Amino acid sequence: MLAILAIGPLMRMAALRYAVPPGMPSRTDCEACGAPLGLTRPWPALGPAARCGRCRARAGPPPGTVELALLAAVVLLALVGPSGGALPALAWWLGWTIPAVFVDLAVHRLPDRLTLPAAAGTWLLLGVAALDAEPGHWLRAVIGGAGLALFFASTTLLLGRRGFGLGDAKLALSVGALLGWYGWPALLLGLLLAFGLSALVSLALLATRRARWSTHLPFGPFLLLGTVGALALAL
Repeated sequence: MLAILAIGPLMRMAALRYAVPPGMPSRTDCEACGAPLGLTRPWPALGPAARCGRCRARAGPPPGTVELALLAAVVLLALVGPSGGALPALAWWLGWTIPAVFVDLAVHRLPDRLTLPAAAGTWLLLGVAALDAEPGHWLRAVIGGAGLALFFASTTLLLGRRGFGLGDAKLALSVGALLGWYGWPALLLGLLLAFGLSALVSLALLATRRARWSTHLPFGPFLLLGTVGALALAL
């Protein structure tokens, strides 16, 4: 609970700050009334209420959603346990990826300021964990991260807007490394879960006429859910 109260405002601030269209400056105030929003005054805008203290307009992700995601992350870390050599890398990855996914849901982009630190820290911490693990763990992580990122990037180059975005490719740097650390079956399972969930949600939206065949869904949330699901099943 203390972790949620301490880290929740930071995640909300990141999600609020970078949920802007490409090329636009980061948001530092309330979109409705212009009141400044920051960590010096985290409540209620950066708390679970997610409301501007001046005009009461919603600020950032819906109320309670960031906190629920953070609670699920704490549960996952507890499942890994202190014996998990990659525990610091997983904690670091979740801390950056959760707000990135909320940005993706809001404006269909994964900002470099969240995905690149997630990748750099994950690779570094996995490298540290490899000092006390078998060399194959680190090799799989490197191949998995680089390979998955290249795959996503190649679809952008070959298919344009019909492929994945470069933000997805940058997120894949850390996703592939994290899943690769736990083995090739975990990496394959994570991808299957991500693509399967994406297909199910797409079909549901088409069936309810809330989307068209040309509608582009953000893939970041599915990568996060697929990774978490694969790790939960592999541990």
